[in-house]
Amino acid sequence: MSKKVAVIGGGFSGLSAACYLAQAGFTVTIFEKNDTVGGRNRKFIEEGFTFEMGPSWYWMPEVFDRFFSDFNKSRSDYYGLTKLNPSFSIIFKDKVKVDLPSEKEDLIHLFESIEKGAGKQLVAFMDDAKYKYDTSMGNLIYKPGKSLLEYVNLEVIRGIFKLNLFSNFKKFVRKHFSDDRLTAIMDFPVLFLGSAPENTPALYSLMNYAGLLLGTWYPENGMYRIIESMESVARELGVKIITNADVSKINTSKTEVQSLIVNGSEHQFEALVASGDYKHMETLLPENFRNYTDSYWNTRTLAPSSLIFFLGINKKIEGLDHHTLFFDESLEDHSSEIYKNPSWPEKPLFYVCTPSKTDLSTAPEGCENLFILMPIAPGLEDSESIREKYFEIIMDRIEKQTNSSIRDAIIFKKSYCINDFISDYHSFKGNAYGLANTLGQTAVLKPKLNNKKLKNMVYAGQLTVPGPGMPPALISGKLAAQEIINHFKKG
Repeated sequence: MSKKVAVIGGGFSGLSAACYLAQAGFTVTIFEKNDTVGGRNRKFIEEGFTFEMGPSWYWMPEVFDRFFSDFNKSRSDYYGLTKLNPSFSIIFKDKVKVDLPSEKEDLIHLFESIEKGAGKQLVAFMDDAKYKYDTSMGNLIYKPGKSLLEYVNLEVIRGIFKLNLFSNFKKFVRKHFSDDRLTAIMDFPVLFLGSAPENTPALYSLMNYAGLLLGTWYPENGMYRIIESMESVARELGVKIITNADVSKINTSKTEVQSLIVNGSEHQFEALVASGDYKHMETLLPENFRNYTDSYWNTRTLAPSSLIFFLGINKKIEGLDHHTLFFDESLEDHSSEIYKNPSWPEKPLFYVCTPSKTDLSTAPEGCENLFILMPIAPGLEDSESIREKYFEIIMDRIEKQTNSSIRDAIIFKKSYCINDFISDYHSFKGNAYGLANTLGQTAVLKPKLNNKKLKNMVYAGQLTVPGPGMPPALISGKLAAQEIINHFKKG
């Protein structure tokens, strides 16, 4: 009889881990707190609108393709991809709108038109970023982060200085570009890493290559289709998925996890992948079996939380693309209000996703579907009055930019913020994206995959290696599964 493994959490990392474990011959059960799998990537339908609740950017498509190919399947068997053009748009002061084209030559021409010599600089920047991307994908990102020795190979040693691990992203960008619009465009992708550009290693210019040259994509039938496809793979492999299953306790012996308490009932297993919020997973253990103390977590630099609005609009809106970033206020000031002096922002930046521009099925005919996200510091006070204050600020600026009255056309509205992240995901301080990818929280300096005292328990997800985002979460699940497989091979 095969070994039984429990997976807590049915998000990207949990589904990924479950698939790899089932493929290796384990009997796997996923316990998912919410009523559907997906973790932060869930969806809901209201008034004929289909709202995606989490990630809306599809970058690094080869990571998804690799996942499906690992199970002798093709991603295209489950969903198609549309390459967006423009990849995204950024709105600056005075209603200046810059559309980022999807093709390299058009992008070079755009940069040159904004700043003389910037086209040539972009080519040099992207050549360097491609090297970092290829090196990281080939030698770094699929490592479990146990020891620096994992990263010691000839190619990495040769390129250690070229990887720019010890220089910061902000200075690196400004060596190439001077115009404020171009530096903002180049700063933007690292916001996915949950850190201010000045605190992010220049290694992460690889994200510019991923987002600007490899393309921004949209999966057929929406982002939740990725989860549905992974769930289908998991079930084909024999994974059992139990939803509305909140784990309240992890029982242990002196050296191993023995069972879980789920909805008041005990379930015994021979190994555990904890792919929920790492900090919360630790609270389910007796204190002496936790990897990290409360003081440790309180000294971590968390990625932002978010204030999100889901809006159903009964008309079409001109002036918004699939992805539109409002950078018409100071990025530096807003970053400071997230990282240096945590507070609700005075003049926030925000992002608008309008999937109905690409996918008509997300809204009734003649209507528009808006997902609005404003990054904020985690752990702030969250109330309906605060949410409404920022709703008005945001709508004033969208209406000004689009020259359109939107508020009187709203037929559905829902907000989502810190309290909801905590309630739905047990998210530490209501963070949305895990830990910031600062130098002190990169690779071996992230919270460890393995529980240090329980030999059959591992962690997965955005708070451990390799970090935040859908592709890293997929990889995290694979790494966690491999640790369980290795454990039983040794035994």
